[in-house]
Amino acid sequence: MPALIFDCDGVLADTEQYGHLPAFNQTFAEFGVPVQWSVDEYAEKVKIGGGKERMRSILTPSVASSLGLHDDAGTDAAILAWHKRKTEIYKGLVESGVMPARPGIARIVQEAHDAGWTLAVASTSAEPAVRAVLTHAVGQDLAAHFAVFAGDVVPAKKPAPDIYLLALRELGVSADDAIVVEDSGNGLRAAFAAGLRTVVTVSGFTREEDFTGAALVVSSLGDPDGDPVEVLADPHGAGVRGVVDLATLQALLATSSTGTETP
Repeated sequence: MPALIFDCDGVLADTEQYGHLPAFNQTFAEFGVPVQWSVDEYAEKVKIGGGKERMRSILTPSVASSLGLHDDAGTDAAILAWHKRKTEIYKGLVESGVMPARPGIARIVQEAHDAGWTLAVASTSAEPAVRAVLTHAVGQDLAAHFAVFAGDVVPAKKPAPDIYLLALRELGVSADDAIVVEDSGNGLRAAFAAGLRTVVTVSGFTREEDFTGAALVVSSLGDPDGDPVEVLADPHGAGVRGVVDLATLQALLATSSTGTETP
């Protein structure tokens, strides 16, 4: 049976602005790190794959010196401590319900499960955080049917294809029998490099990014009782009518996985 693989942040829920950003800023405050990211500043940081990598990006010589971080071992230990605390804060925000699932996620997961599809999440975020978002977005029963590939399980993070190649190997599925839902240019490039057809559901941070090579670009997957899906790019003529459903994904699986252009 086909596999449906989701990214986490910005795909399952609008986690970046309402979850990760306040969690990063609270962590920085607790550890005395002299940084507080604005929404605009964080819009640039989301282009960096991985939370620890985003934290490392703040360590200019002056910031590192102010924190007493003078060698690689000390810096690595500090970032691990920061990231552990940030994940705890983030999980609390998820469990508080401040980040509802994006439109259509629970619906299409139920459709795919009922049809016998394999379900997975492939993300560069920490696994505990990913599992928390997944459970909140689709419910505990459906979440139990997902394989989760997350965090530092691969050497290179998105836009490298490693996380998706790992998912395909572990699931025992070929790229021709899998479809990915992503929200960012980095995620699209990772999936595309793994030979995967990709549906992009844009988020507030990613709407203006380059999604050349995507099989479909939409505002969300949509729900029948919500606003109609806005189709931003439909190179294969999937003909979305109101929502992206399992029939849409099946039609996309019948198309070329690479097309003629690369992202």
